[in-house]
Amino acid sequence: MFTPKYPTPDTAPPPAVTIQNSGAAVPVVQTPAPVAPVSNRPTVQLTAGSTLALVGGGTAVVLVVGAVLVSLLLAVAITGMSVAVVAVVLRSILNQERNR
Repeated sequence: MFTPKYPTPDTAPPPAVTIQNSGAAVPVVQTPAPVAPVSNRPTVQLTAGSTLALVGGGTAVVLVVGAVLVSLLLAVAITGMSVAVVAVVLRSILNQERNR
């Protein structure tokens, strides 16, 4: 289970070697290497204005998300405080009823 699994060796043919025979070299014919296909997609080029717009947009997104998260946290805190106040008031009312 914990023994390493080694991949199978490449099955590519070995590189071509020229054989020297009585002073004259006999070249071995090699097939050309495959060429990567050319992408038809246009490249994105950033100018100074577009970079500034990206930085400004990113900053705006961070500020908006931060404001939303802070307001949610504040809403939870206010709700918790109001529940605590209601609990104290109800406890006070119930204690007064018991004492009478």
